[in-house]
Amino acid sequence: MAKALDLEELTRLYELMMTIEHRMKEIGEDFSYEKQVLENRLEHLRKPLLGELSPWEKVMIARHQKRPTALDLIPHLFDDYTEMHGDRYFGDDPAISGGIAWFGDEPVTVIAQQKGRNTKENIKRNFGMPNPEGYRKSLRLMKQAEKFGRTVICFVDTPGAYPGVGAEERGQAFAIANNLLEMSWLRVPIITIVIGEGGSGGALALGIGDRVYMLEHAIYSVISPDGAAALLWKDASLAEKAAELLKITAQDLFQYQIIDGIIPEPGVGAHFSLTDTAKQIRQHLSLAIAELHSCEIAELIEQRYEKFMKMVRFTESEQTIASSAKPSILV
Repeated sequence: MAKALDLEELTRLYELMMTIEHRMKEIGEDFSYEKQVLENRLEHLRKPLLGELSPWEKVMIARHQKRPTALDLIPHLFDDYTEMHGDRYFGDDPAISGGIAWFGDEPVTVIAQQKGRNTKENIKRNFGMPNPEGYRKSLRLMKQAEKFGRTVICFVDTPGAYPGVGAEERGQAFAIANNLLEMSWLRVPIITIVIGEGGSGGALALGIGDRVYMLEHAIYSVISPDGAAALLWKDASLAEKAAELLKITAQDLFQYQIIDGIIPEPGVGAHFSLTDTAKQIRQHLSLAIAELHSCEIAELIEQRYEKFMKMVRFTESEQTIASSAKPSILV
C-alpha cells in the first residue's frame, strides 16, 4: 500500500511540474523557485520507488495505454519522415511503419513496430504484431539504406510476431530468420531501441543492432510473461511469476550485456512526457551515430558479430562430453 501511495504522490507532483513548466513557457510567469522545490521532491520520491518496481509492474508500464508509440516519437526525433509501403511480394503491413527521414543534417532509414491506442487502431495495426510482409518490408528498406549509405534506426514495440495460419503459410519463420541473417552483415550502422514490449522473435527481427538500447521501463524477452505462464504451467494467470523468472527488464538485460544502454524515462513512465522521452532518445541516438560513423564498415560488421556471439555460452558436464566422444552405432 505504501508503494501505491508513493506512486500516486509521484504522479500528482509530476503533473504539477508539467503545469508549472507550461505556465512559465506560455505565460512567462516566473516559478523557478517552486519548480526547483518540486524537482527535489520528485527526485527524492522517484529513485527509491522506481528501484523497487517488480518486473510485472514494469510490464504494466510498458503496456500502458498512453505510452508513446513509435509514430508519436518519430515527429519529435526526425524531420520530414516519409513513409514507404509494401514488401513487393504480397502487400503492406500496418504493424510496421518504415521510411526515410532526416536526423539533424543526416538522412536515415527509420523502421518501427506500431501498436494502436484504441480498439479500432489496434485492429488496423494488428495489435503491433507484424506479418511476414512487415518483416520483408523492413528488410527491403534496410537493403535500400545499405545501397545509399543511410544509418538504420529501428524501434521495437511488439508482443511478438503474428502467429496466425495465414502468416505461417506466407513464411513467418523464414521472414524473421532472413532478417536476422541479413542484418548481421548489413553494411551500414544499425541502432535498435526497445520503446515498449520486445516480445520473442518478432522483436529480435529488428534487434540485430550495433547498438541496442531500451527505455527504462521497457521489456525484452524470448516470450511474453503471459505466453510463458501458459506454456510452462498451463495457466496464464501466473504471468507475474513468469515475469520474475524471465529477466525481462532493462536493468536485468543491461547487467547480462544483452543491451548496450538504458534510456531514462520521465516521472513514472514515458507516457508522462513525450518531449522529455524524445529528448533522452535523441541524445542516445546522437552519441551512437557519432561512434558508429567513426568505424570502418568491415570493423563495424566484425564488432556486430562479436557482440552477439558473446551472448552465447556453452556448458557441458564431463558425462556429456564423455558420451559425445563415444562412436554412435547405426542399426
